[in-house]
Amino acid sequence: MPTEYRLEGDGANIQALPKVSLHDHLDGGLRPQTIIELADAAGVDVPVHDADELGSWFAEKADSGSLVEYLKTFDLTTAVMQTREGLTRVAREFVQDLAADGVVYGEVRWAPEQHLARGLSLDEVVEAVQTGLDEGIDDARSQGHAIRTGQLVTAMRHADRGLEIAELAVRHRDRGVVGFDIAGAEAGFPASRHRTAFDFLAGQYLPVTVHAGEADGLESIRSALFDGRALRLGHGVRLAEDLTIERQDDENTYVSLGPIAQWVRDREIALELSPSSNLQTGAIEAWGDELIDHPFDLLYQLGFRVTVNTDNRLQSATSLTRELALLADAFGYDLDDFETFQLNAAAATFLPLDDREELAEVIREGFDEA
Repeated sequence: MPTEYRLEGDGANIQALPKVSLHDHLDGGLRPQTIIELADAAGVDVPVHDADELGSWFAEKADSGSLVEYLKTFDLTTAVMQTREGLTRVAREFVQDLAADGVVYGEVRWAPEQHLARGLSLDEVVEAVQTGLDEGIDDARSQGHAIRTGQLVTAMRHADRGLEIAELAVRHRDRGVVGFDIAGAEAGFPASRHRTAFDFLAGQYLPVTVHAGEADGLESIRSALFDGRALRLGHGVRLAEDLTIERQDDENTYVSLGPIAQWVRDREIALELSPSSNLQTGAIEAWGDELIDHPFDLLYQLGFRVTVNTDNRLQSATSLTRELALLADAFGYDLDDFETFQLNAAAATFLPLDDREELAEVIREGFDEA
């Protein structure tokens, strides 16, 4: 994968631009060499022992066109994240890699309930990850990169621990946790299954994002919005099913919005779109199987609060820089578009308002310099 991407036209170095990452899974961002070393220490089998080959193995297995098959690759990454040392190392390197990619604020989502196999408690795994995030921030600062992070504590939607995980998130809200998420197999497991957890979170004023509109359609999104009270939609790409193209001419496309799409746009509920991942999992198969078919641009042109994300950097062999470059190639975006995407993300973070405004200013200054 190229190490440098430049924007056609003005030649801006995309990697150097300040970015905000909203949808990036901790167990989807491991370095292949780290997996090999942690697996050796834990007695976990790996398919290959060369880092480059292992990275290719993940990308190949993840490029299946099915979210269910895509999720199976996480069996290996979570297997090496069952100790305090493993969790801390993975979190530290996660932040280092974000900082190297120009990210100035990153929300890191992961499911603590998946990391208890070797005896750690829920609170201990959250603390181990926060230690790693803090160490990563310090490492980045020593390299001249300013970055902040926030944990998004995630419950697995097919399990029955939603309230327990919500209570965990609230316990750690002053120690690194900024919000809550549910993830995993979407179809058949709507947000309504965890309504008790979402009611509790609303009472505690902890913000929520929900994976919805990836492997299931509008009813899943509706449940995320009204059962989950989601302030953001994890992916949300299938919201485009609620758009109807009425007619087109040489210059314009005339689109009507259904009630769910209207609600999302009017309330500026952010869409955490992940272009490469959406291709891999078949989330956009209703529109095509190439990036140019992704409804990203349609949603952007219609005024939705679109954001650009990686989802899982390991499985998609990607970075935020690469995702932006791919979108620019597909849709002809320029520096102003990129700035809009980052300001959208800054406004949608789960930071306090003053911090969001400061983050937006960092982005504006960085783009002005570019």
